[in-house]
Amino acid sequence: MQDTPHPLSPQDCLVALMITVSASDENVRTAELIKIDGIVNNLPVFANFDADRVRVVSAMVFDLMEQEDGLDALFGLLRNDLPERLYETAYALACDVAAADGTLREAELRLLEEIRYELDIDRLHAAAIERGARARHMQA
Repeated sequence: MQDTPHPLSPQDCLVALMITVSASDENVRTAELIKIDGIVNNLPVFANFDADRVRVVSAMVFDLMEQEDGLDALFGLLRNDLPERLYETAYALACDVAAADGTLREAELRLLEEIRYELDIDRLHAAAIERGARARHMQA
């Protein structure tokens, strides 16, 4: 029996989640896009990732979000295609994108809560990840 190929790579899943966080308040901010670009270009998890895929994954996310159950569909893709070992990484990247513009909006906070639930991130681990994001994005 052959394994079915996954429609999304783990990196695609991470990008999809970051784009979703950025778009959660219906306003994709420049600071968030710069953060996503920096993450994709600098983190080891994206070492073999084709950065041109960001556009393809973004289009998929925006298409999903136009559907009534789009967020549930996205979480289904993440559960299928993102290895569990990258769940905390996914949450950390989501927190970094949410914090990138210096303000956490209500929609972003609700989405982060849902991500914690969907990816079964332990509350103590989530708090540490959130504190790290806050510290990295603190303004002088």
